[in-house]
This record gives sequence, C-alpha cells and structure tokens, in this order.
Amino acid sequence: MSYHEDNENKPFNDAMDHMQKIEGVPNNSGGRLPLGIRFIGYFLVGGIALIILFGLVASLLD
Repeated sequence: MSYHEDNENKPFNDAMDHMQKIEGVPNNSGGRLPLGIRFIGYFLVGGIALIILFGLVASLLD
C-alpha cells in the first residue's frame, strides 16, 4: 500500500480528530445515493430527455 492509502482516514490534527469523533463529521468514504433515489433521478432525467426529444420531433414535423 502507498502512503496515501494508509493515512486516508487519519486526521491530520487534533481539531479534525475532534470533529470526526465527537461532532460526527463524516469522512469522505461512500458518496452513493440509495437505490430508490437513484431510480427517481434516472426516471426524471430520462423523462425530461424524452419530452425534449418528442418536442423536437414534433416541431420538425409541423
């Protein structure tokens, strides 16, 4: 392992250690949304893209 991987979640001073342990500041791991929220986002973005596509096709045919 490299030096960076070994010390990734280790705080660099006492203030950061306090923030992580006492105040509950999350570390940078994770970052993925739950599956249900991701599906809602996929449907919203896909729906908007389809509406725009249908609108463009309808305007070209008119």
